[in-house]
Amino acid sequence: MARSILWETKALTVAFIIAKDGTVNIDAVEPSKSVATTRKEDIAHLPIHQLRLVGEGNHNGSKTAKAFVSTYMSRRLKYISHHKWQEAETNYLEIVTKDDESKMVVTSLFTIFDHVPVLQASVTIRNESENAVSITSLPSLVIGGLTRSSEQWWHDYKLLTPNNSWFREAQWREHTLPDVGVDHCLPQPCPASFATFGCSNLGSFSTGTYLPMGALSSKTNSETWLWQVENNGSWKWEIGDWGEQIYVAIGGPNNNDHHWMQELQPGEFFTSVPAAICHVSDGLDAAFQAMTAYRRRIRRPHLDNVELPLIFNDYMNCLMGDPDETKIKALIDPAVRAGAEYFVIDAGWYSNDSNWWDDIGAWEPSPKRFPSGFDALLRELKSAGLTPGLWVEPESIGVKSEVANRLPSEAFFQQKGERVVERDRFQLDFRHEAVRKHLDQVVDRLVNSCGVGYFKFDYNIEIIQGTEVNTGSAGAGQLDHNRAYLAWVTNLLDKYPGLVIENCSSGAQRMDYAMLAVHPLQSTSDQEDPVMYGAISAAVFTAVTPEQSATWAYPQKEWTDEINAFTVVNSLLGRIHLSGRLDKLSKSQFALIADGMKVYKSMRQELKTGLPFWSLGLPRWHDNWLSTGLICGKKTFLSVWRRGGETTCKLPIRHLSGQENVKATLLYPRTFSAETHWDGSAGALMVTLPEVVCARLFELEST
Repeated sequence: MARSILWETKALTVAFIIAKDGTVNIDAVEPSKSVATTRKEDIAHLPIHQLRLVGEGNHNGSKTAKAFVSTYMSRRLKYISHHKWQEAETNYLEIVTKDDESKMVVTSLFTIFDHVPVLQASVTIRNESENAVSITSLPSLVIGGLTRSSEQWWHDYKLLTPNNSWFREAQWREHTLPDVGVDHCLPQPCPASFATFGCSNLGSFSTGTYLPMGALSSKTNSETWLWQVENNGSWKWEIGDWGEQIYVAIGGPNNNDHHWMQELQPGEFFTSVPAAICHVSDGLDAAFQAMTAYRRRIRRPHLDNVELPLIFNDYMNCLMGDPDETKIKALIDPAVRAGAEYFVIDAGWYSNDSNWWDDIGAWEPSPKRFPSGFDALLRELKSAGLTPGLWVEPESIGVKSEVANRLPSEAFFQQKGERVVERDRFQLDFRHEAVRKHLDQVVDRLVNSCGVGYFKFDYNIEIIQGTEVNTGSAGAGQLDHNRAYLAWVTNLLDKYPGLVIENCSSGAQRMDYAMLAVHPLQSTSDQEDPVMYGAISAAVFTAVTPEQSATWAYPQKEWTDEINAFTVVNSLLGRIHLSGRLDKLSKSQFALIADGMKVYKSMRQELKTGLPFWSLGLPRWHDNWLSTGLICGKKTFLSVWRRGGETTCKLPIRHLSGQENVKATLLYPRTFSAETHWDGSAGALMVTLPEVVCARLFELEST
């Protein structure tokens, strides 16, 4: 007879069923108090443990070809025990299963934070046999029956996937389920068709094609599932039909997609990458707000996310990787007058010529670029009240760098005994002590001797081969390296608690919450066109919390005031990466930019608790009108962009619906033209902007 486990927290109620055969299934994930009892067993249930061992395909009797589910082990792993406990405001549930045949013990650890309706999960497998065992797949979270509220899920649900290519980050697309090949085609009692759809990443750019996220949302009501994978490398999620419903399976690398196979000797264990999912009944905005709150809970506490300092960086549409003493000095005073608190010298500071790409690795300042001494320049920055920052790319070594010859061969990624080369760079392997020692010495020297208080850690090569050094598979080597890199960054922050480390990877090619649970700051794009950047700025809070979201504001002398204001609005609701040749702006142009920085400083303490919403729905790349906002207690901040179309746009503000009087104040650019009218009956703000291409920031308050 089936048994149940009911886990009730202040945020979620999660119901599990221990089936008659001993397997454990998630039956429901619902907002607290909304699930009184668990349902009976049904064919939509899937065992939570879908481990696959080497040589094993799908289990006997299955007509499916699913990548993550329908494994032999899923039927053999039987319930052993479970344990609930609470620490501070965090709730834990551990469920243990065992396969008597292989002697594998598998444990799921589920985590829920108080008042945050998101379920996090990871899975640990321990080899208790007397023989070595190899795993080829281990999803972290599997839930069946997501579409139980619908009798015709193939009509009633839509799937959302987030593209994240270089220069075009965080762009969500909407699909019908039949469009992705998941459709109604088999009557019961057949368990499922062969159909699946998934998103995945192979290699070191964890978000080089997609964000590690997905969403399933009802078209007939506001029910929404939203999930993310937390890994700074390879990952995969898939949906498919199972038992006349839709399931989701979420995990890190596997053998079929990522060259990953994990060998466990007797007594050894392995833990999967974390995955998280939320289930809400009031739409996409509520789901992203829940995920935003969750991300704030899982990340490492850092003063940067409390103070939100204003950062000037000399790269984008400014020095573009060609800094020198004269150019930097010309930017110091305008950066200070604009309100900057950090000054970051970006790429090129270490190279004696303009081709700095293939000789990185030593991280010594160039005497040719800084003839008066690099230390003297950094002291000048500090005397001006600016904390100095530097661009460093710690994970790769240029093929011409002397460091490439000093480190042992095992310190580099290898394939068949040869160093992996990508775009004239070698990939360092942070599992190796010599790599960590070398970079520790670099950081210690720059922090202690030069007074550096900020690092932009960039990463500009994508390694898809993995490494075969001291590992059972190339994918396992890459995963272990990824984890070792995060451990190294964590140790740096332990050693230097005030140090700010920005996560950058050709912009946002590693915008995942393995990286962002450690790094306080994330570069959102390398997009050089401010008007195109608007679509990224409007969407990026789907991927990262506002206070970690660093967006360029790079005014230019040649641009109109409207375009210069546009680039500032792009950054005002997140974190400002101020750039551009501030020293060449006219007096009025500079005043326009400085006013934007003052506005940012006046509201930044409210932004760090803000929850995002999208009045026009999730932005699309070519939309004429874009809008995103933050709910900050009683205040609402709203960014609006016009890139064409009609002069007036209707912006529903759902959380203010029902309010008769809402005041809209233009915060920036405060002297430019903009008309607003609150339509209380529609719960919408009517915005009229006369310029075809322009942007505005408003503050909304109920009166």
